[in-house]
Amino acid sequence: MSEKEKAVFRIIIDAPLDDVWRELTKTNVVLPFFFGSVLDTKGLIPGNRICMRTSDRKYTGVVGEVLEYDPPHRFSHTFRFTQLDDAPCRVTYDLRAVDGGTEFTLTASDIPSGSKSAKYMEQGGEFIVKTLKAIVERKHLPFKSRMVLLMCALSKPFTPRRALSDKWPL
Repeated sequence: MSEKEKAVFRIIIDAPLDDVWRELTKTNVVLPFFFGSVLDTKGLIPGNRICMRTSDRKYTGVVGEVLEYDPPHRFSHTFRFTQLDDAPCRVTYDLRAVDGGTEFTLTASDIPSGSKSAKYMEQGGEFIVKTLKAIVERKHLPFKSRMVLLMCALSKPFTPRRALSDKWPL
């Protein structure tokens, strides 16, 4: 049996819990903090599938299934990169009201140790929490986030065919 990794990213967002929750759980719109993906689903209900798709819906980068949905405190789902053969992991978003706003915690668990998924999750977690904070607090993206999103857009023509959305239906 392979070992599993866990990564935790936490940040305080200067905004009410409900504002952070609303931004985090938007569907069918581009979400810059999810690398410009659209969270596509038939509903954030445990058991339903989710897909993180490009803004034009041509490619699907991530697939999963909703595990928990407890507004406005917890949202959890499985997570698998469509371009990799790694086993799925679990991603959990926890929100808690604190002095000064909302504590947002992203926990990625059951990540196959030493996998490309582990590497991508470690890099992506920090981007997600910092970009979500910027969007909720300031309603705009920091320069670094804009550059990452530009690189994502420029790399789209090189996306493997296995990520075509017709291969990943809801």
